[in-house]
Order: sequence, then structure tokens, then C-alpha cells
Amino acid sequence: MAARLRTLMDLDFSGFNRPVVFLRLDLNVPLKAGVVTDETRITAALPTINWLLEKGCRVVMCSHLGRPKGDGYEKEFSLSPVGEKLAAHLGKEVLLCGDYLMDGFDRIVQQLAPNQLVLLENLRFHKQEQKGDKDFAKVLAKGMDFYVNDAFGTCHRADASMVAVAEEFPLERRCAGLLVQKEIDFLEGAFRNPQAPVTAIFGGAKVSDKIAILQKFTSIANNMIIGGAMAYTFLRYMGHNVGKSRVEEDKLSLVGEILRAAEARKVKIILPVDHVCATEFAEGTMPITCNTADIPDNLMGLDIGPRSSAIFADAIRSSKVVVWNGPMGVFEWDAFATGSRSVAEALAQCEGSTIVGGGDSAAAIVAFGLADKVSHVSTGGGASMELLEGKELPGIRVLRAAL
Repeated sequence: MAARLRTLMDLDFSGFNRPVVFLRLDLNVPLKAGVVTDETRITAALPTINWLLEKGCRVVMCSHLGRPKGDGYEKEFSLSPVGEKLAAHLGKEVLLCGDYLMDGFDRIVQQLAPNQLVLLENLRFHKQEQKGDKDFAKVLAKGMDFYVNDAFGTCHRADASMVAVAEEFPLERRCAGLLVQKEIDFLEGAFRNPQAPVTAIFGGAKVSDKIAILQKFTSIANNMIIGGAMAYTFLRYMGHNVGKSRVEEDKLSLVGEILRAAEARKVKIILPVDHVCATEFAEGTMPITCNTADIPDNLMGLDIGPRSSAIFADAIRSSKVVVWNGPMGVFEWDAFATGSRSVAEALAQCEGSTIVGGGDSAAAIVAFGLADKVSHVSTGGGASMELLEGKELPGIRVLRAAL
């Protein structure tokens, strides 16, 4: 049994006058021409920020954004637009700081007014961040009293700000924020002693991206629904013609292992029985419905068909626990979004515990306006899947209290 996760409720601020909190957030939001196009991760961070402010803390926020080279400032990856959104939501001044590695930064923090917060410029402007560099961590932690991690989407990475900075603080002065606590409670709790039937829905492009989670759920789920491009590798293994659809030929033997494990454990594998296809992979292409599990040689599958949608939805609605990771098709294109939408609607109608496992699934259910109709939408794609696989995430391990 894993040690207990330390939370904000475990922090003791007595003896500190306006304590300084190093707050790691996941503000890795999409930007277009310098404008934030999805504020989900920003609004998800607000409860922890406000909790700390109400306790009289001085808050130093930090995050990464995108994939800069790590050799210094790059305008397109600046957190400046994010800081502006945070300021608007919080009604406080957010000071963006790019010189936080310079001598004297800790003295600047000590002078913060109650209506001010600091946001450190993109951590990944420094290559030491992703290397987990301990000297880099020491500089980041200088002058800080407490460490709070509310960046669930990065907890599966051992970046300096996720692990080495936390280790600069004694255990009693580090903990998870409200978002991380919520993620752990849902993702670990839902499968601790789940009530049957449990249904896992997997989609997306590649079987290879989901090998471990597919194998894990053959011992957890009663039903495993397979959609998206990965379904065509399963169908090919089972002898179906999949036309020009994407197939991972080198993963066919692995598919066989997964199917045999599911059969041995009496897990029902549910695959598409019809498809929405096209002659080419292009947004404006004409959708063509194939009414059988087989796809003609000149077509490629880009979504599940109407009969598959109905079968999938029936299994979802009758379940007690459902987890969804990966869209059923190219949901970004209206002509091929119907399958993913039907899964999202079935989740919204399910009376059991429903979890959307981050990434494209989270983007889809938000786009369909149904995020508030499910039990939990994870903010971390990779992190949520690794947690469900049973892995101990590096960013969580350092927040565990000894039992």
C-alpha cells in the first residue's frame, strides 16, 4: 500500500510571517499568435492559489510551456499571456520574472505586497529543468519556505521543479495542491475496489502508445472498448480487411497477447463493427460509411460507424466505473467526430463513476460541452495513464508521508 499523500491540510504555517510558497503548476496551455486558446489548466490552478493567498502566503508560481530548446528565452514559449490570464482571474498583479536565477531574487520575493504574486518565466528556458539538475533546484528553492506541487500533468516526469526542488524542503513543508489531490483521489480510488461492470475505452492513433495500460486493464476491466486508429491493428490481427487504415504491423503479435489475456480473464473486447471512412486523410474529404467490420481497399477508417457507436454506448451506460482515454476518430474534423461525441454523451448519461483520462479525450469532452457531466476530467494525459498502470509517479513519490 502506498504511503499517504501529503496535502495542503498537512501544512503548518505557525511560526512563519507570510510564508513564501514555491508553487509548481501545470500552465502548459495552447497558444495561438500569443493568445491562450484554452484556459482549462489555468482555471484548474485557481483553487490552490486562492487557498494559499487566503492563508496569507506569498506565492511564487512556476511552470513549463511547450518545448523550447532550453538555451534561453524564446518569445513564442513565454508565459506572459498566461500571467495576464491569471491576473484577470485572481484580480491581483502577477509579476512575470525572467531573472529568478540571479542573486537577490529571494529578496524581491520578500518584498511582495499582499496583492502581488510572482510567476517565473518558462522553466524549460533552462536545460537543467528537464535534466532534474540539483544545483538548479537549489537556486529555485532559495528563500522559499514551503513547496506545493499542483502540476499533475507533469508528475510523471522527474524534472528539477517536480522532484529535486521538492527534496530541498523537509517532508513536513512539502505537499500536493488541491488539483493533484483530486486527481489522485479519483484515479487511484476508482479502481481500488471497483464495482462491476468496469469498462475501459481506448482510442487514439497507436497501440504502441498504450501497451502497458491495455495489459493492465485486462486484469481490471469487464469490458475493453477499442476504437480510433488503434482498432485497425486489432481488426487486422483478427483477419479483417482494413483498407488503407493505419496499422502497426510490428504490434500484431502484441495484440494477440492482449486478446488472449482478455479471453483468459473473461474480459469482453468490443471492437468496431462499422466505420466512417474516406479516400484520403484530409479535413475536407467526403465521409463514406462502411456498414461492415471490413473496409474496402481504397478507403481508410477515420471514425467508428453508427452501429459501433450504439454498441459502445450501451456498454458504457450500463457500467459502474468507466475510464476513457483516446478519441474514436479524427474528432477535430466535424465529419469524423460523431463516434467520439457518442462516447462522450454515453459517459454523460452513465450513472456510475466516469473518468476521462486527459489528453485528446479531455479536449474532446470539453469541445462537446460535456466536461461537467462526468465525474472527473484529468488534466494529465501521460500522468493519468501511468498512474492507472500502477506506476509510482516521481512527482507524487516525493509528496508521500511515511505510514
